[in-house]
Amino acid sequence: MALLKFMFLPYPFVTATSLASFTLMASAGLSEFRGKNVEYSKFFCSKASDAEKSNKLTLPSRIAMATLYTPAFLAGVSSFAIFPEENLRFLLLKSAISIHFFKRVFESCFVHKYSGEMGVETMMTILSSYFISSALMIFNQHSTTGLQEPEIDLKSPGILLFFIGISGNFYHHFLLSKLRNEGGNKEYKIPKGGLFGFVVCPHYLFEVLGFWGFAFISQTLFSFAYAMGTTCYLLGRSYATRRWYLSKFEDFPHNVKSMIPFLF
Repeated sequence: MALLKFMFLPYPFVTATSLASFTLMASAGLSEFRGKNVEYSKFFCSKASDAEKSNKLTLPSRIAMATLYTPAFLAGVSSFAIFPEENLRFLLLKSAISIHFFKRVFESCFVHKYSGEMGVETMMTILSSYFISSALMIFNQHSTTGLQEPEIDLKSPGILLFFIGISGNFYHHFLLSKLRNEGGNKEYKIPKGGLFGFVVCPHYLFEVLGFWGFAFISQTLFSFAYAMGTTCYLLGRSYATRRWYLSKFEDFPHNVKSMIPFLF
């Protein structure tokens, strides 16, 4: 198969977990597209009634967001001790996962500005998804030890995609945080600067690039399936976000797309 030029030959377990990961993420993206949103940030505040909120166990968003990324970060860091054998590809993947989730914890603690709370159930769902996916990505990479390398080596473009993704994502998260700097104002505003003039969620676009960086570095079926699933989910989430902005701001520019400039 032509695809095998780009990836390691998968075991049945790898194929099964890859299909499951893609299906779950793509289904979540379709739910977002249809308006059934994961309840955090603006969607928790706007969609849930006061009675529903009072019945939910919640945490301050800063604590919840930092908590949900921490297990995936620890999975990346601990993999250096659990799997000390380090060919360059495995070392790059473990490093990329650790850097990515350290950045997310750092942003949650020191960069993001929050307007509400997150349900504990939502937090645990996202936490489990990130942790299990990161652990499986690492384990699937470990399972390739001793196998023949793919005919086409994508490590270098993967490193480039990862750093473009993580840098662009951080920059646009920083721009979002600046919207609420004045006097602790928690009102939502139309984001500006960077690629916000083209898409409402450029931070999602760059996050997707980062996950495709993982896939290119790893070149396992699971990493490609997870990158594709993440793309589907964030396309749905960005579509829901654009729809939310259109409903809240009469002056929101209709030419601004959801996640992909000029296309979607």
